[in-house]
Amino acid sequence: MKKLIHRFNYVPVLATFFVMGFCDVVGIATSYLKQDFGLSESLSGFIPSMVFIWFLFLSVPAALLMNRLGRKTMVQLSNVVTFVGMLIPFFWYSFPSCMLAFVLLGIGNTILQVSLNPLLTNVVSGERLSSCLTGGQVVKAVSSFCAPFLALFAAGTFGNWKYLFTIYAVVTLLSWLLLESTEIPREKPEREGVTVRSAFSLLKDRTVLLFFLGIFFIVGVDVGTNTVSAKLLIERCSLPVEKASLGASVYFICRTAGAFLGTFLLARADDIKYLKLNLFLAAIAMASLFFLPSAAGILCGIGAIGFFCSSVFSVLFSQALKARPEKANEISGFMITGVCGGAVIPPLMGVAAQWTGSQNGSLAIISLCLIYLIYCAFAASRRQRLASRV
Repeated sequence: MKKLIHRFNYVPVLATFFVMGFCDVVGIATSYLKQDFGLSESLSGFIPSMVFIWFLFLSVPAALLMNRLGRKTMVQLSNVVTFVGMLIPFFWYSFPSCMLAFVLLGIGNTILQVSLNPLLTNVVSGERLSSCLTGGQVVKAVSSFCAPFLALFAAGTFGNWKYLFTIYAVVTLLSWLLLESTEIPREKPEREGVTVRSAFSLLKDRTVLLFFLGIFFIVGVDVGTNTVSAKLLIERCSLPVEKASLGASVYFICRTAGAFLGTFLLARADDIKYLKLNLFLAAIAMASLFFLPSAAGILCGIGAIGFFCSSVFSVLFSQALKARPEKANEISGFMITGVCGGAVIPPLMGVAAQWTGSQNGSLAIISLCLIYLIYCAFAASRRQRLASRV
């Protein structure tokens, strides 16, 4: 019996990816908080920053701390921080308390994203590792598109959407208990790990900087599209926030489908060609959102962006590793800081929307991100051709 349990000790690790998906609740939460507290566009645009800014400041320090404390301990620490954060709105529901909850969610999620993928390597290896990593991302995606439905469930069953946070607290506690009761082999600490200086010194490498900015902007597109989906439906179709929130679920469902398809296509297709094609199609979908008036059309546009942008992050990340394979640890620690794009782009969207008087301002900011990503794809293609001639 003990041998059987040890054989499936990767299951609790995979289940923890569901907690990783909690950070995407900030998209629909922005619409609810704007309604509950009468927030302006510019102020509500800063809400996602409370979650994603911590990837900039804490990713590399978390990697350093993980080398001392161990991967499982860091994952459990992230669960504790997330659990505390998700309890706050239950006892004190106000705009400041929700901001504090998102700050703790962001800190916990940063620690989790730094430590959970490496922890999976403690329990699986070889060919099973790739499939388990893909499975973890699927679990995360399921968590992301469940958020609007859980908000509707909380509002309908308990009378207020804020009880979504309580549901998340319970799930996080269960994740902690499941992982704590599972025996996971401890990894050997690295003698020469990532340092803050070695990670950020990679900015001097133009190729690495190109892909780092690509990750910064694709996360901005991801969080920005998630955030604007409900706002577009409210503005153009006069839908209540409860129904408009389903736009985020459509986005995440399509992103999950695109990631599944990308897993198979990228095994056969050229990474850069696949990247250029998908970004071109995503740009067409984004352009259509400026003019689409109906809910069905907007949902199709939002879904298309999620589908075509689903594999961009992984392609850019892998290209960065290929560019400097001898600096894999530093690049991994540095690239995850690019997730802070989710903290920078939404406030700019809020300011642009307030300045233009419509969500077209938000779409313009996301479009600028896509323009850079298309440039990044063509620059990577040029670099690939030059490398093949050497």
